[in-house]
Amino acid sequence: MKRTASDGNVYDVRWQCLAQNDAGSESAVEAGKLILNANPSDPDFIPYADLTEATVLGWVYDSLVEGDETPAEAKARVEANREAKVQQQIDAAATTASGVPWTTPVPE
Repeated sequence: MKRTASDGNVYDVRWQCLAQNDAGSESAVEAGKLILNANPSDPDFIPYADLTEATVLGWVYDSLVEGDETPAEAKARVEANREAKVQQQIDAAATTASGVPWTTPVPE
């Protein structure tokens, strides 16, 4: 997060959602940048020192809403999309192989 040092006004939040298989060999990331225009004199303003992870993630989820989604549904959509990308990679890897047919094992 980036903030104005003098008043604790957070104006830039970078986020990412990472999904990967158990082995960590397949992964998919979605990331974004949330620009905020908070006003420190607003009664709902939360100074940097008072922010919690839940509050900031709430801002991110709110920014992801499409149509009539709730923030929780937007979060679930992004996570499901990343998980689907990982599954596509797993499925593709299961149907491919590498190597050449003319090699023979080297005697020891």
